[in-house]
Amino acid sequence: MQPAPLRTNPGSILAGIFQTLRASFTPLRRPNFRTYLIGQAISLLGTWMQVTAQGWLVWQLSHSEVALGIVSMLGSLPLLLFGLFAGVWVDRLDRRKILIGTQAAAMLLAFILAALVFSNTVQLWHVYVLSFLLGCVTAIDFPAQQTFIGDLAGMTEVRKAIVVNAMIFQTGRMIGPALAGTVIGALGAAVAFLLNGISFIAVIISLILVRAHQVHSPRTDGQVKAILDGLRFIKSQPRVMDVIVFAMLVTFFGISLGSFYPALAGDVLKADAQTLPQILGYLMAASGGGALIGAMVVAPLVQSVRHVGRALALAVMWAGTWYIAVSLSRSVPLSMVCIFILSLAMPAVMTTVNGLLQVLAPPRMRGRLLSAYIIVSFGIQPVAALVIGFIASSFGTANAILFNGVAMIVGGLLMLTLRTELRGWEAPRPSDAVAIEAA
Repeated sequence: MQPAPLRTNPGSILAGIFQTLRASFTPLRRPNFRTYLIGQAISLLGTWMQVTAQGWLVWQLSHSEVALGIVSMLGSLPLLLFGLFAGVWVDRLDRRKILIGTQAAAMLLAFILAALVFSNTVQLWHVYVLSFLLGCVTAIDFPAQQTFIGDLAGMTEVRKAIVVNAMIFQTGRMIGPALAGTVIGALGAAVAFLLNGISFIAVIISLILVRAHQVHSPRTDGQVKAILDGLRFIKSQPRVMDVIVFAMLVTFFGISLGSFYPALAGDVLKADAQTLPQILGYLMAASGGGALIGAMVVAPLVQSVRHVGRALALAVMWAGTWYIAVSLSRSVPLSMVCIFILSLAMPAVMTTVNGLLQVLAPPRMRGRLLSAYIIVSFGIQPVAALVIGFIASSFGTANAILFNGVAMIVGGLLMLTLRTELRGWEAPRPSDAVAIEAA
């Protein structure tokens, strides 16, 4: 007698997906994490308002794409210069106090820029200097912020907490630029900078109110030795190396393409001077919408799968496939659909990598590991933009996007082929995280 074939109940599958998505919000039960997240949500709206207003201001002052690139480079350069040192400071010092200091410094810089614009004395070099100084603040703030999430949520919930934080980030990315456009049109860019400065008050208050558990790294060794210890640990851990490579693939060949959407609209989709802003807005909205859904739906599902290495590789190849479709499209609606679909994978990869590094790192070394992750995921973006820009100028924007899509697919396939143990690797369970945290 033949055994009855196994049948999959679609209702049970949907119920399982819903349960996974619902469980991703359990970190919000922790009052300290909830308080901090409220402050972050308000501050991120201001941050994205400033990003949009600053781009508008630079364009008004220079009408130069080069100037826009210089501002972007100056904002990211400190991550490359100081990122590894910042990781040591984050491991050794009180992260809550570091964040209060960095948020206060960022608030002051926003107020200075607002005052310069209000007084009609702002010059391009002012924006350059302030962008570099804000980048220095960010180089310390970013690893401290990401590690602090683990302090608030604990290692058993940190991966879910990273996903919730990503949801807030993507929501701010959607709403902030729209608010900036309204404010700039009605009241001017100075008001947008002023509102960003005021928004930091919310996150500073939340940091004063919350309490977190932090394991401090001993200060017996010098900073250079501490950095080398962190790099040696990364080199000795194959799975840590693997997840960092996935972050590099997504950042270098994927996220960095976002700065070339104006060229995509003009050169590939043939927008003219009048229609380019509208088409660019459509492409950016598609990217932001996909990333938001990716953070809310796809990221929790990827984190819940058993073989997370396979899931990361497939997510990278998924994005690469749809980038190829973007390079072949000459239709605005079709390009929007492709960008929306590929953007679903980006936060899934980045939040999964972030959460895994938090769990895999020794408690006294989390800041250094996350600094390395931030360097390869954000610090290399100016370098990536330079390389992609050279390819685009030599072979065309569409071919540059095509090259990047193929590179992501090849990268994902090589990881699955060459890193054979990655295919069967399972992420640490919450019980394992407790043991790591207590070590």
